[in-house]
Amino acid sequence: MGRQPPDRVVVREKRAWTDETDAWKQDRAIRKGYRIRWGYVAIAYLVEALVICTSLAGAWFFAETYANRDDQSFWFMLLAPIVYAAIELCRVPLGILIRVQRDWLIKGLAIVGIVMAAGVTTKSVSQLGEMMFHPRLAEASKARTVLKEAEADRGTIDNRIAQADARVAQYTAEAAALEKRAAEASAQLAGLPGQRCERLSGTNTRGKRYNYLRCVTDPRTATIAGSLKSAGDERAVVAKNLTEARAARAQLDRAAADRRVTEAEGAYRDAVRRSQLHSFTAMVYGADPIDVTDQQVHAFLRIFVFAPALCAAFASTLLALCAVQVRKTYRDEDDLDTMMQAEGVPLLLNQVAESATQIQDAQRAMREAAVASGAAIPLDQRRSPTVPQAGTPPAPPTRDDDRIERPRP
Repeated sequence: MGRQPPDRVVVREKRAWTDETDAWKQDRAIRKGYRIRWGYVAIAYLVEALVICTSLAGAWFFAETYANRDDQSFWFMLLAPIVYAAIELCRVPLGILIRVQRDWLIKGLAIVGIVMAAGVTTKSVSQLGEMMFHPRLAEASKARTVLKEAEADRGTIDNRIAQADARVAQYTAEAAALEKRAAEASAQLAGLPGQRCERLSGTNTRGKRYNYLRCVTDPRTATIAGSLKSAGDERAVVAKNLTEARAARAQLDRAAADRRVTEAEGAYRDAVRRSQLHSFTAMVYGADPIDVTDQQVHAFLRIFVFAPALCAAFASTLLALCAVQVRKTYRDEDDLDTMMQAEGVPLLLNQVAESATQIQDAQRAMREAAVASGAAIPLDQRRSPTVPQAGTPPAPPTRDDDRIERPRP
């Protein structure tokens, strides 16, 4: 095994490799004309994955609610959401294509595709929003139906009580009439004479003697007895109807109807209080939650469901659009179709040489003007010899390095 290099060498190599990789990426981005921030693209795909998973889960629960899993209709209801999920995967690539594509026809087609895919996403997300509010809305609607039935029952209680009283009075009168009829029949039957019996004896045509007792009943007795039996049967039927009518009348209580209305109002208030959509609608319209109408609730539901769904449909697409960085200079040069021709090389070199000559002439003129005004000393100027006075040390020799341009005080 070879000796391991020091950590500094390893870090230096890693840094060099990173710098080389960054330089290669930068060069590739320059040559392509754009750069994609894949971190943002990953976030956009993550958002798409969440939308797709929740949409498929919502479709599954929706199918379980309205279809039997053993039936084919359950699986039929899942086919369209799967296709919608596949369409939603196209929005992020289409957003990137708009930024990197330079053909406006392709850009237009990509924009149309994004709008179509966003429509599919809006449908899926709006269905999830409606499913979120559906249980509370259904509970409030059911409680309101019970309340309306109780109010309608209380509104007709007077007529129903009058009808029940009339029915009881009718059956009571019929029972009294039957009682009177039965009493009269019994009195008539009691006033009829009894049977008359007499013994008959003699000889018949065959020469035999006979002797028996014959009883004769009044012929009105059978008729009166039949009428008495009919009156008894009718009295039993009327008595049964009278009992039922009195029981129905006992159930018609105004206080009970008022209690049912009060209980229904309390249940409806509780259902509305648990409904978040009713609270938001009442806040928007400035009314009591129990006083908002179904039209107002569903009008606010359209805004509360479709607006977030539309925002969710374009969120990942906008993130994908912002994840692409385009070099404008590259595109400008490409649009201008700039290209270096061989015939233009000498002209370009001549222009560069003339520019350099003009710069040098300008610098020379500035230097000469400074020397002429005394603001600067030229480097090639010699100092004039001077005679040193007594007691003065001689000046040090002047070197070429000391002859520099110094501004005169």
